[in-house]
Amino acid sequence: MVTIYCKNTQTYKEYPMGISLLDIYKDLQIDLPNQVLAARVNYKVESLNFRIYKPKNIEFIDVTCPSGNRVYLRSISMIMAKALSEIQPESHLRIEHPICQGYYCCINNRETKVSEEFIDQLRNKMQEIIAADMPIVSEEKQTMTVIEMFRQRGLMDKAILFETLGVPYVRYFRIGDYIDHYNGVLVPSTGYVPMFDLQSYKNGILLRVVDKKNPSKLADFIDEPKMFDIFDEFVRWNKLMELTNVGDFNKICRDHSVYDLIKVSEALHEKKIAQIADMIAQRQPESRFVMISGPSSSGKTTFSKRLSVQLMVAGIKPIVLSLDNYFVNRVDTPLDENGQWDFEALNALDLELLNEQLVRILNGEEVEVPYYDFTIGERRWRGEKVKLTPGSVLIMEGIHALNPDMCPSIPQSAMFKIYVSALTTISLDSHNWIPTADTRLLRRIVRDYKFRNYSARETIQRWPSVRRGEERWIFPYQENADVMFNSALLFELAVLRKHAEPILADVPQYCEEYTEAHRLLKFLKYFIPIHDHEIPATSLLREFLGGSSFR
Repeated sequence: MVTIYCKNTQTYKEYPMGISLLDIYKDLQIDLPNQVLAARVNYKVESLNFRIYKPKNIEFIDVTCPSGNRVYLRSISMIMAKALSEIQPESHLRIEHPICQGYYCCINNRETKVSEEFIDQLRNKMQEIIAADMPIVSEEKQTMTVIEMFRQRGLMDKAILFETLGVPYVRYFRIGDYIDHYNGVLVPSTGYVPMFDLQSYKNGILLRVVDKKNPSKLADFIDEPKMFDIFDEFVRWNKLMELTNVGDFNKICRDHSVYDLIKVSEALHEKKIAQIADMIAQRQPESRFVMISGPSSSGKTTFSKRLSVQLMVAGIKPIVLSLDNYFVNRVDTPLDENGQWDFEALNALDLELLNEQLVRILNGEEVEVPYYDFTIGERRWRGEKVKLTPGSVLIMEGIHALNPDMCPSIPQSAMFKIYVSALTTISLDSHNWIPTADTRLLRRIVRDYKFRNYSARETIQRWPSVRRGEERWIFPYQENADVMFNSALLFELAVLRKHAEPILADVPQYCEEYTEAHRLLKFLKYFIPIHDHEIPATSLLREFLGGSSFR
């Protein structure tokens, strides 16, 4: 017998050794509002088929939990891939990136539009597979055996990935005679994930998924044409570089040509920033304010400095004004639903003062701007003045910079709006995309440890609050941008691995944050690590690694 502690019921109970999580769940008769998809066992996410042989702490999770949502997404992806293999065995599915609160998929190539008839056929086959409640089996075999299995089925992206991992055994999943690979656990059978939809989008298919906050319905479709275009541009560029998946990337790491890739990637960034500076120059003298926004750890600070350099090259003098200086005094800061200070709320800024000063600056007046002393949480004045002269622009960076409610007194034509985010465009393989939030979280973990004296546990603990703020105050306004800049670099996860692994390894195994630390450590193992000595001092990545030439 083994003793388990169930966090859902807050009770202890003994079970026969070797019992599955699914049998424990049925025995405890836990009344949860949503379908249970997996469980956290000693803070590691495990399938419901996982068997218990030692005393464990257990928590059953559903789609509203980030870990449970990943289980749902992997499972519905495999069902989609299996459905395609049955109706068009010669076709190839690629699940590329999140967009419009769903996931963009293409069949075979991005140039040929997928017909509505085919989408209906694929949807019907997926529904058949779900209705049949087919078992999803996890199997593990010697790596060379699995590589050959995938080669025989024409799934070369997975074969190449496994060839570069350097491990003796690998795990894969099977539904009937269809096999696939996923970076994490799946549900026990296809009937666990009945809710999804497919719809035509651009040339491909949008896989629509459940709303994490309200799992009884699908997430609302929100068209994001500008976001799609920036993803599309970089996916096509990756294809030209013959770097679509991590297996391709690992191969060039082994022959050391990765350092050429670093130079090309950095040059692409510089070219894009120069193009944005030229766009701003073309909008003069009308657009005097450059507004820069984006989610946490996107590299907005370094982007702003590099943009300033390119503006000077274009003959424009940049003047930087920090929106942080317009915070209200801490005692006046609005509170969130938990009674904590909500520094990310729009009303955490003194909008009246901000608008009054921006109008005066736009009119050519010299204005004394405030300074916010974060140590005491109060505004100070120290004689710092700002004035726009002919040939100058004001650069303002902050999470609300694209929110029209921040500067209602300023004409839209007077603002050039830029959205910056790390939009990861390389995938593990054709069915395993890399979430953009993972790249940003790893950047933040490294930066917080190096420069802010925060442990990985503390950063991971704060991350859900950061993400909620982004979803409320940043993402809804991203399409307001005049231009979007992708701050992700193809090589950065291989560089971040060497920095992040020892930091993540310090997260204790007995805490909530270990779930995320363990997941990220497993994820980083897919990348062959590379040294950062070839990364230039002006790189956006230097904002997180250190060694930046910007101050």
